[in-house]
Amino acid sequence: MRQPLAKRVVAEALGTFFLLAAVVGSGIMAERLANGNAALALLANTAATAGALVALIISFAPVSGAHFNPVVTLSFALRHDFAWRDVPFYVLAHLVGGTSGVIAANEMFGLPAVFISNHPRTGMAQLFSEFVATLGLLSVILAASRSTVAVVAVAVGAYISAASWFTASTSFANPAVTLARSLSDTFAGIRPVDVPGFVLAQLAGGIAATVLFRWLMPMGQPSGLRKH
Repeated sequence: MRQPLAKRVVAEALGTFFLLAAVVGSGIMAERLANGNAALALLANTAATAGALVALIISFAPVSGAHFNPVVTLSFALRHDFAWRDVPFYVLAHLVGGTSGVIAANEMFGLPAVFISNHPRTGMAQLFSEFVATLGLLSVILAASRSTVAVVAVAVGAYISAASWFTASTSFANPAVTLARSLSDTFAGIRPVDVPGFVLAQLAGGIAATVLFRWLMPMGQPSGLRKH
């Protein structure tokens, strides 16, 4: 049964909150424990992020669909699997939840609640990486969403884990995540000046995946994320 909009929006905000707390918090912990070993830090950050995604999707999908990503919401709306009137509320929930999650992570590790990142992530290679990362993420979601929520959760967690390593940008693939991560000058951060380019690349990747899958897999009612 479809939940009321208020419950769905709170679920999206809460899920995005915990996702960003996991991304940034594990990044801080990994950086502190890795003793300068960037590969080890990325491995730990990736494992924590993937684990959190699997748990959060399984937990919140029955309530809100567990989008946690404006590009996912926009893609479902473009495919007529999500009401356009609900899109602004979901996007706002992602932004508020993500920002709050980063603030919580900073506070948990004794850092300023908000301190702007100086971590540069710029150049065409980074932007193309975000296009590819988001194209892949939406492709996985749109294909796997014909199966069960558990399958979607594992597929998304596995993909994000892999994409963190095979893309130069470490696969943000989410405008809300990108904006929120600019508020923490830590391992997972990104300079605010680099955020717009990332977001545009993510939107382009999401639109490309949506158009592709409208042709590739046009039929069938999924039992996973997008029916919400």
